[in-house]
Amino acid sequence: MKKIDWYILKKFYATFFFIILLMLLIVLVIDYSEKTDDFVKAQMSFGKIMTEYYFGFIPHIVSLLFHLFVFIAVIFFTGSMASKTEVIPILAAGVSYNRYLRPYLVGGTLLALLLWWANSSFIPHSNKKQTDFKAKYVDPNQGGRKEAGNYYNRYLKIDSNTYAGIKQYDTTNKTAQQFFYYTVRNNRIVKNTRAQAIRWDTAVKNTWRMENVLQRTIIKKGEQDTTQQVLNKAFNFKPDDIRYDEYVKDKLTNKELKAFITLEQKRGSSGIEALQVELYRRDATAFAVLILTLMGVCIASRKVRGGIGLQLALGVVLAIAYVLFDKFSSVFAANGSLAPMLAAWLPNIVFGVVTIYLYTKAQK
Repeated sequence: MKKIDWYILKKFYATFFFIILLMLLIVLVIDYSEKTDDFVKAQMSFGKIMTEYYFGFIPHIVSLLFHLFVFIAVIFFTGSMASKTEVIPILAAGVSYNRYLRPYLVGGTLLALLLWWANSSFIPHSNKKQTDFKAKYVDPNQGGRKEAGNYYNRYLKIDSNTYAGIKQYDTTNKTAQQFFYYTVRNNRIVKNTRAQAIRWDTAVKNTWRMENVLQRTIIKKGEQDTTQQVLNKAFNFKPDDIRYDEYVKDKLTNKELKAFITLEQKRGSSGIEALQVELYRRDATAFAVLILTLMGVCIASRKVRGGIGLQLALGVVLAIAYVLFDKFSSVFAANGSLAPMLAAWLPNIVFGVVTIYLYTKAQK
């Protein structure tokens, strides 16, 4: 690393962290003004609001916009260098364009590794803090999907031959008004069990208490029906496992998310595509830091009339296009029209091609 490399690297990081600080102040003011009524209703002190909500909210926002902050920072300080005629002397002195990109690649790689580590382990813990706060104080209905009032339905696969359904499940009382499970062998139902109510039995460990149970078993002569007032049975799911949580993918580390996806696949649950997109997106977003760093350099290294205004405008437009592209691909993956891995990496593929084109056209 030469002196010019350190000069560019310092400008890179100084601009990047300044933009983060500036944008955070704006976002925090807007978010606090929107949630003031909720904070007042909860009768929370400023210190508790900061520790229980904003200490989780701030890392979430930074990770969400991290790669875009890098992109804008590169365009801003590189465009400023170009307008001050600092780039042309570097290239005119015999420094190749690839050598000129070295500090950008080093700076971008370090930031990409930082984002990858944060998305894999640190950010999920922060997300748990702020989503738990929102589910408790801001919008209690967000943590669990509600259907038919304050209840919802859930269907799952218990094992390779057994399927279950829980209707009108109350997440607070851990009870359901209807429950059934049936066993299938050779594509035929051999046993069907139904209960008018089921509840999590805290007195007996890992046991569900079923009430008014009807068991119907298929035998050679026909059917055999048995009834029981109460039946205690241990299933391989607990109340937390069947509670719908739309934030669950944001609160799990990479290791936990992989295990959760495997478990949901065994259960035959729906919506697994969204979990897979989130897992692949964490790696893709980190790699996007490098792509957007190189794109920013290629856009802003050329000196243009009127200063860096046009370059910044182009950068903002491209940043918005990246976000929209990412959202559209995620929606297509959730609908089953696109493979989750492709959905997560498609924005990088498209913008990677654009970056290669801009690199070939860059002033060298």
